[in-house]
Amino acid sequence: MYPPLEPPDSLHLLAAQGWIELGNHSEAGQELAKLAPSLERHPEVLKVRWEICAAEKNWETAVNIAATLLEIEPDDPLGWVHRSYALHELKRTLEARDNLLRVVDKFSTSATIRYNLACYECQLGNLLEAKKWLEKAFAIADRARMKRQAMEDPDLKPLWRDIQTS
Repeated sequence: MYPPLEPPDSLHLLAAQGWIELGNHSEAGQELAKLAPSLERHPEVLKVRWEICAAEKNWETAVNIAATLLEIEPDDPLGWVHRSYALHELKRTLEARDNLLRVVDKFSTSATIRYNLACYECQLGNLLEAKKWLEKAFAIADRARMKRQAMEDPDLKPLWRDIQTS
C-alpha cells in the first residue's frame, strides 16, 4: 500500500489531472515532471501517466505502465483494463481479450471488464460471445448509460442494431 501523496507532490498530481480533463496532456506531463523522483512508481502517478500516454496514443508505453500497475496493485481492475485497452489499440486484440478472460471472475463487479470483453469479442468476429459479455456488463452497471456508450462505440458497431432493440 502506497501512502497518499503530500504537498507539493499532491498538488502537482492534481494539476496534472486537471490538465488531462482539459485535454492538455503536454501540460499534464510537465506537472508530473515536477514530482519527486521517488514517486515514479506510485500508483496514482502511474494512472495519470497512462492517461497521458493514451491521449498521445503512445500505446507501447501505456502497456508498460499498465504492467507496472499490475505488479503494484494486482487486485485493482484498472491496471488490467488499461493493459488490455492499450494492447487492443496496438491491434493485439486477441491478447487483450485473453488477459481479461484470465481475471474476469476475480472482478465480479467490474462492468468495464465485461464491456471491454464485449468490444474485443466483437472485433474478433465472435458476435454471440460479444452479446453475452455486453449483457453481463449491462446487468452490473447503469444499463441506460452503458447502452448509450455502446451505441457510440465503433468497436461494437456490428452489434448496434441488437443493442438498440435490447
